[in-house]
Amino acid sequence: MGRRREGLYTIGYEGRSVDELIAELVGAGVDRVIDIRALPLSRRRGFSKTPLRDALAAAGIDYVHLKEAGNPYRELRDDPERCLALYRAHLDESPQVVAHVMEAAAGHRAALLCLEREPDGCHRSIVAAALARRMKTKAIDL
Repeated sequence: MGRRREGLYTIGYEGRSVDELIAELVGAGVDRVIDIRALPLSRRRGFSKTPLRDALAAAGIDYVHLKEAGNPYRELRDDPERCLALYRAHLDESPQVVAHVMEAAAGHRAALLCLEREPDGCHRSIVAAALARRMKTKAIDL
């Protein structure tokens, strides 16, 4: 069976179990998760890098961690507007970050993964918008 058409998705794991997350991804036909957390560690069971990678692999989904796409301003989460403004400026100064995420997504139905359930308060919405412009597509939040 050939690869499905390319697509761009985003997903946050906040409030989900690993099984729920994987069910959403499989339902959308996602075949690659691009983890854009600076530190792929979680207090939530199953969401740290290795167990998440293994669970995704068991479902037939590739896992790629791109530390450089993480938000270096995550400690400012209590001030989301400032946090996201600083991240936008960071991407403007570091266009290679978006280029590397785009390379990881090329040829795949890819989902950008981070913690926050709602994309509007998460840096993944900024990365997704930049990718969508370059790929001439729309990012869909799961």
